[in-house]
Amino acid sequence: MTIKKTKKIYIKTWGCQMNQHDSDILINIFNKTKKYKIVKTPENSNILILNTCSIREKAQEKLFHQLGRWKKLKDKNSNIIIAVGGCVAAQEGKKIYQRANYINIIFGPKTVHKLPELIKKISHSNICIIDIDDSPLKKFNSFCPQFNSVKKVSSFVTIIEGCNKFCSFCIVPYTRGREISRPYVDIIREIKELSNLGVCEVILLGQNVNSYYYKKNNQSPCSFSDLLHLISDIPKIQRIRYITSHPKDFSDDIINAYKTIPKLMDALHLPVQCGSNKILKLMKRGYTTHEYENIIKKIRKIRPNISISSDFIVGFPGETKKDFNKTLDFIKKIDFDSSYSFIYSVRPGTRAAKLIDNVPLKEKKENLLKLQKKLINMLFNGAEECLEQYNQYWLKKIHNKNNHKVLGRTKNNKIVCLHGTNELIGHVVNVKITNINYHSFLRGEIIL
Repeated sequence: MTIKKTKKIYIKTWGCQMNQHDSDILINIFNKTKKYKIVKTPENSNILILNTCSIREKAQEKLFHQLGRWKKLKDKNSNIIIAVGGCVAAQEGKKIYQRANYINIIFGPKTVHKLPELIKKISHSNICIIDIDDSPLKKFNSFCPQFNSVKKVSSFVTIIEGCNKFCSFCIVPYTRGREISRPYVDIIREIKELSNLGVCEVILLGQNVNSYYYKKNNQSPCSFSDLLHLISDIPKIQRIRYITSHPKDFSDDIINAYKTIPKLMDALHLPVQCGSNKILKLMKRGYTTHEYENIIKKIRKIRPNISISSDFIVGFPGETKKDFNKTLDFIKKIDFDSSYSFIYSVRPGTRAAKLIDNVPLKEKKENLLKLQKKLINMLFNGAEECLEQYNQYWLKKIHNKNNHKVLGRTKNNKIVCLHGTNELIGHVVNVKITNINYHSFLRGEIIL
């Protein structure tokens, strides 16, 4: 197999922020050499890369539909290389190739840094290469913060890989491995480099950032709250956010950080998954709704305006109408600002796969619609309160579909879209909200 000297690469990413950041690492690695060029369309590329998750069954089916479309491109040009990565690759491995035997490379979240090497190998072979295992932190050795001409004021920073929770529905501990925290010295160095490039907001990433803990030899240990304080001491960093948290590890020292770190945003994504203690126990979540509620009460006592968002799974095995109604009641009780919700689907290899999936699909869909309607109504009511109000928004980026519009956020994560140009990015402006939308951003205008 031979391909052109300048390899044109198209990368498509689905999944969580961890997947997105892994793709950023890939782009960073490829941009370091003139051998590769990142392109925006698959039709114009020699190498097609799909980096995707495996949290839900729908994600896997979506994967094979996409591969089917790319196969048509490869049928026209046999020199095209197709690579599949992410959690789904680590989970399924050979099974992906058995179903789509035109794939050339299968790589995992731990081996994104090896992709240029794998591409070089496959250029001289027609055999599919599967490489999904390595030290989970090696990829960060290949990553050096750098940006193109697009102004960027916010950036992801991974602080921990893997997960030790083994929730019964989740495949992540099997695909990304056990928890391993990055050295805090490396994290601080990366954030300082980003700040020198103009970044003033960092979003800390991990399957469970709360369990971050690093200790080496005789050094003092560094917990997640310790890390937050170290980051807050970097002068050019103005805002700190993090994703994702686990209620079981949301300790008082993290809550108290909201007292002493003004740079921590008034926004918290804390997945509860369900409002029924019976189902939470089956999910192996390790906390009760009462314990979750106490966390929220403590944080709201410190930050009354904090925005709380969550995740919900509908139709978990054993869920009854009573259990589902408890979830609806809990949503009202906590008063979430926004949330993500999904229908439960079996993930092979998880503990929940051994449970009897006894909730009919029709009931799952009906309940999901009820839950989403409730969440949307709460979101819309909260947005209505913003109408005609004035607030300070930090302008973060240009709108993806309109270069004459910019997106901004308040400290509690409310997003506004308004007319503006690239020169405004990174500035804090006063905005009057003029319109609201169920499925989109607030609309506003800058008040001078």
